[in-house]
Amino acid sequence: VQLQASGGGLVQPGGSLRLSCKASGMILSVFSRSDKGWYRQAPGKQRELVAQITIGDTANYADSMKGRFTGSRDNSKKTVYLQMNSLKPEDTAVYYCNIGKYWGQGTLVTVSS
Repeated sequence: VQLQASGGGLVQPGGSLRLSCKASGMILSVFSRSDKGWYRQAPGKQRELVAQITIGDTANYADSMKGRFTGSRDNSKKTVYLQMNSLKPEDTAVYYCNIGKYWGQGTLVTVSS
């Protein structure tokens, strides 16, 4: 199983990005029955939860992301998404996706003018 994260890049404050995480080699039933999440790690800081998408399709967010970030999934594509709006410089980090016990390689998001 591999999780391929993409969509990171450089964006100005106030801008938006959409991250994707596609699971390959994972059967659909495992994908649909696994909790899914996005985490991030900024330089010199510990990895922190950004968004969690439960099996029941409930999304939970860290307080600083509420109202700005939206996590979603497409079972048919075995892909998890993170829509990030109103980005701030403090959102700069490597973002990792997690599906069950699997982790993606991370995609760098840099918010800077």
